[in-house]
Amino acid sequence: MDEADYVIVGGGTAGCVVATRLSEDSGTQVALLEAGGSDLSIWIQLPIGYGRTFFDKRINWMFDTEASDGLNGRASYWPRGKVLGGSGSINAMVHVRGFPHDFEDWKAMGNPGWGWDDVLPFFMGSEDHDLGPSSVHGKGGPQHVTDISGGVHPLCRRFLETGNELGFPVTHDFNGANGEGFGIYSINTRGGWRASTANAYLWPVRKRPNLSILTKSQAVRVLIEDGRAVGVVYRQGTVEKTIRARREVILCAGAIGSPHILQHSGIGNGAVLREHGIPVVLDAPAVGRNLQDHLAVSYFYKTRVPTLNNVLFPLIGKVRAALRYAFDRTGPLSMSVNQAGGFVRGGPDATRPNLQLYFSPVSYTKTPLAARKLLNPDPFAAFLLSFNSCRPTSRGHLQIASSDPFAPPAIFPNYLDTDHDVAEAREGVRLLRSIARTNPLAEIITEELIPGPGLESEDALLEDFRARADTVYHPTSTCMMGPDPATSVVDSQLRVHGVAGLRVIDASVFPTVTSGNANAPTVMVAEKGAAMVRAGA
Repeated sequence: MDEADYVIVGGGTAGCVVATRLSEDSGTQVALLEAGGSDLSIWIQLPIGYGRTFFDKRINWMFDTEASDGLNGRASYWPRGKVLGGSGSINAMVHVRGFPHDFEDWKAMGNPGWGWDDVLPFFMGSEDHDLGPSSVHGKGGPQHVTDISGGVHPLCRRFLETGNELGFPVTHDFNGANGEGFGIYSINTRGGWRASTANAYLWPVRKRPNLSILTKSQAVRVLIEDGRAVGVVYRQGTVEKTIRARREVILCAGAIGSPHILQHSGIGNGAVLREHGIPVVLDAPAVGRNLQDHLAVSYFYKTRVPTLNNVLFPLIGKVRAALRYAFDRTGPLSMSVNQAGGFVRGGPDATRPNLQLYFSPVSYTKTPLAARKLLNPDPFAAFLLSFNSCRPTSRGHLQIASSDPFAPPAIFPNYLDTDHDVAEAREGVRLLRSIARTNPLAEIITEELIPGPGLESEDALLEDFRARADTVYHPTSTCMMGPDPATSVVDSQLRVHGVAGLRVIDASVFPTVTSGNANAPTVMVAEKGAAMVRAGA
């Protein structure tokens, strides 16, 4: 294939949605380029299998960041999906939209059409929700949202009751009218299988005659002629090919991939491009800037009552869980280990929820965060509590590291670079300790394993945070949406400033990271972006 109306780069969470929606017009030819391959793997489709994909280079870009001063000079490992479905094929499936105020902030930053009332219909249109149709939820959309509240581990109830004891509300739906408080997470599964945008959107339409899906096809650069994007150069195997775009090129390569491709196409900070011998097509200093991410730390507690460790560590427990899953697609293998959590205000001065909580009735004290094998937890009863700041104010960046388009970019997260983020780190660790010291959770805890009772002072706990905190895999905003080309990359129609026929539709356009997991808002952006393209906006 050498020509299409729309050439979409990246078959991840956003790309699968955009390709599906644009190909609904039978008179439109759509080509989808994906650097990775098929998502037909049991470890992708099995919900708890995501623990096996974190270090699988066949389906994972396996990025490493540069060192962050705020983490005592530590680098971070950033897994990102290199497969149909993208990071939605290897994530923990938690379905969180963010709060209405997140999107009102987007609108206030000069992005008309992106307030809460504007984006809600696209959230709803994407959903096939267990809770049924309502003023805030959709039914019959492509992506199923599962209510797991009836199947979570009993310890989750203790967690909710503990939050209530501390004065926090209990919410039955983080994405409902009242999403603040402690609650049970909804997840993207259908019938016990992962419901990524690959199998929810793309699979059912993959045989459309006007849709071409090109896997193992990695973009090299966007072709720009006379200020217009006219195609994409890509490599398939060892062969370099070109596909022309009659209407538009649409980048859906994510918060890492999209700015990386733009820079190798000559669109970016002119000084950086010239340093690596890339001809400057457009000096666009905001490309790769404004990088935002959620930074989390976990506390581990040993218990006097059974946890999921007792189910998943013994061989007989694994067998029983597997048989239950094989029989009716239920049990611990059918869901994420992040079963409960919350969105709360960490202090009396907070005007909105500023901390996200995670409660997992399982623990992994012997392995680092990114290396955890979810079917091999600790051999004793324990659980973990985690938190991250909802809306950190630190800003990082990424940029090409060489002229080689297949070399990974240099990623600078710049964690804990502001007093605001340091203050919220202090708030968060205080809250984790408060939760663990409050009944009914406290009465079943026998020991704080990590960081341990030896750390008591606020300064010591902050240093522990710097020593152990890491990403929860929500990078956004590197092709930020906004009205000013000096500080943003795309306009409110997701068109790249200064280049005709080129859009970015993925998490990189978020003006600010949303309060929560990034997958659901990425799906929303893709739905809304595709609608803009079809409307000729």
